[in-house]
Formats: sequence, structure tokens, C-alpha cells
Amino acid sequence: MFGSVGMPELILIFIVALLVFGPKKLPEIGKSLGKGLAEFKRASEDLKKTIEDEIEAGKREAASLQQEVKETKALLSAPAVAPTEAAPPSGEASSRPASEPPRPDTTA
Repeated sequence: MFGSVGMPELILIFIVALLVFGPKKLPEIGKSLGKGLAEFKRASEDLKKTIEDEIEAGKREAASLQQEVKETKALLSAPAVAPTEAAPPSGEASSRPASEPPRPDTTA
């Protein structure tokens, strides 16, 4: 946990801290140090979670954009649909509906 710091070094650090701060102040310092480390750990985990959430949101947005691009490409590459009926000649509008058959010519 402490890397290259072994048991003899830890005992030495504890003895020096005991001499510098005294037996009454040492538990308070340990308690504050513990609270500070816990708060640091909590804040770093929160930051890590926030970053991971943002990465996931970016991935979802990228996937959505890729799907949109695929759909747009499919629409652009599809052949154009030809109209089923021709428009009336020279801009004349037809007075009958498209579903009605043509009338026979009775002006004879």
C-alpha cells in the first residue's frame, strides 16, 4: 500500500509525530486526516462517474448521428419514383378526377 515504506519506517514516522504533536493531539490529527482522505476518495469517485457518464452520452449521440447519416444516404441513393399519370398538355387542368375513365366524344 505504501510502496517502499516498510514497517520500521512507519514506526519511526509514528514516533516523530507523537513527539511533535503529543499524545493528546495525535488522535485528532489522525481523525482529520482520515476524514480528509475519505472526502478526497468520494470526490475522485464522483469525478470519475461524471466523466464516464459524459463519455457514454457522447457515444450515444455519435451512434444516433451515424444512424441518421445511414438513413440520409439510403434516401439519397434510392431511385426517384416516376409519376403514375402524365400532366395535362399545355398546362390545361383536367376537370374530372384522375380515377374517372375518359368520356366518349358525343359531338358527331
